[in-house]
Amino acid sequence: MLFSVGILIMVVGLALSIALHELGHFVPAKLFGVRVSHFMVGFGPTVFSRRRGETEFGVKAIPLGGFISMAGMFPPTANGRARGSSTGFFQTLVQDARTASADTISPGDENRTFYRLPVFKRVVIMLGGPLMNLLIAIVLYAIVLVGFGVAQQSTTIGSVSECVLPATSERQECAATDQEAPGAVAGIVPGDTLVSIDGASVESWSQATEIIRASPGQELSIVVDRDGAEVALAAEPSLTERYVVDEAGAIVEDSEGDPVTQEVGFLGIGAALEVVAQPVSAVLPAVGENISRVTTLIVNLPQRLVDVANAAFGTEERDPNGPISVVGVGRVAGEIASINTIPIADRASALIGILASLNVALFVFNLVPLLPLDGGHIAGALFEGIRRFFARLFGRGDPGPVDTAKLIPLTLAVVVVLGGMSALLIYADIVKPISIF
Repeated sequence: MLFSVGILIMVVGLALSIALHELGHFVPAKLFGVRVSHFMVGFGPTVFSRRRGETEFGVKAIPLGGFISMAGMFPPTANGRARGSSTGFFQTLVQDARTASADTISPGDENRTFYRLPVFKRVVIMLGGPLMNLLIAIVLYAIVLVGFGVAQQSTTIGSVSECVLPATSERQECAATDQEAPGAVAGIVPGDTLVSIDGASVESWSQATEIIRASPGQELSIVVDRDGAEVALAAEPSLTERYVVDEAGAIVEDSEGDPVTQEVGFLGIGAALEVVAQPVSAVLPAVGENISRVTTLIVNLPQRLVDVANAAFGTEERDPNGPISVVGVGRVAGEIASINTIPIADRASALIGILASLNVALFVFNLVPLLPLDGGHIAGALFEGIRRFFARLFGRGDPGPVDTAKLIPLTLAVVVVLGGMSALLIYADIVKPISIF
């Protein structure tokens, strides 16, 4: 039941994000006087629709996107005609696109077309959708970080190891012959809060870790708060092997792909996690980091898709940080919602975080400068503006609007690639899904 609730939350959240994305296009288009005939969430057959003024608002059967139909998306040919005669396949595609665009222009609305707008207005309209997703992501990140908070290491002891085992040990259970962990020998117990180490006040877990790792074989005086009373202890970190991790907490690998280890001081104590509300100033950096991750994913998308295919049709494991489809997102949401061992607030925070990341992905992906994505229309408008600038600079006549209809064959190719990519990811998410546990 909870699994289904998680999926439903994600479906509704994604549908609202798509609707708001289209609203980001719709509002400036209407403000600039463009005739908008349709405002639809989804593709395929129409499930529900209602006309308000000149615009039909509705929901379609396949909730994998949305669109608004603006009059005159493509300009006519240089001689003013929407279509000439041709038997070539690609030429026919271009001509059909011009004809379809011309059919959206009602008598008397010739000046309410998209292609007649100044360049900056077209850019504003097409940027409106992605920027709406960015705004949604910022709001959702603020709810997660400032409202719910983030789980982070505290200065309270959450666990104490019984023995010392190197990081490369194949077993996790202690044997009678294993060296007893220095923390346990010193009498440190879960629930103790670190107050100071060797006279230095402990402000964070990372500070305590640095002192312990740098002090193998040296006796440290440790003061802990235990049930409201300060208790003085002494512990001598042992020298043991531990993995080297980067700032993100991931294990560093060498040039051959093997994990890098180092010998450091070890007490055998672990931090308890606490949920801490973050300042508002943490929101934009978090969004920026997400944008950077998504951008990197898109840049490396061909190789990532090869990895997904190898996993889906072979024996390799899926990369948990790789691309997933809406099916995979729904599955992850269902898993999170069905965890009964964590508080409802933590589950809600995780689901909102996923929606925030989805909106970041929609923001970045739609800015890719290829039609039919928003970035393709933006690139076409900017190219037109640059061309007109140089025409004025060299005293030439107005070259007119850029004939973006000529890009329809490329647009078709992009649609086919996106469709194939979606099919691959959906298949992979069914036969070999990514699990967060």
